[in-house]
Amino acid sequence: MSKFAFLIEMKAKPGKEADVEAFLAKEASLVKGEAGTLTWHGSKVEGETGVYRVFDSFIDEAAGEAHMAGPPGQEFVERADDLFSETKVFRLQVIAYK
Repeated sequence: MSKFAFLIEMKAKPGKEADVEAFLAKEASLVKGEAGTLTWHGSKVEGETGVYRVFDSFIDEAAGEAHMAGPPGQEFVERADDLFSETKVFRLQVIAYK
């Protein structure tokens, strides 16, 4: 059961869209080994050039913090200035799920 999630909104720097998509594919491979990460989705917003979202859910807030402190979160921090003109991170308390 998911109790915590992140929603990350990103705007790619002009011309970096292919790099962002490759980066998100790599991030997806990194989270596969995280026991506390229940879901991870990297998405491109339809009809909005260069706009991406990541939604990931966790068994609890501690698992979310471990994810952000681990390789996926650290790589995101390291690459953000190169890839994105804007980022927003939303911390979510899950109140309903399927």
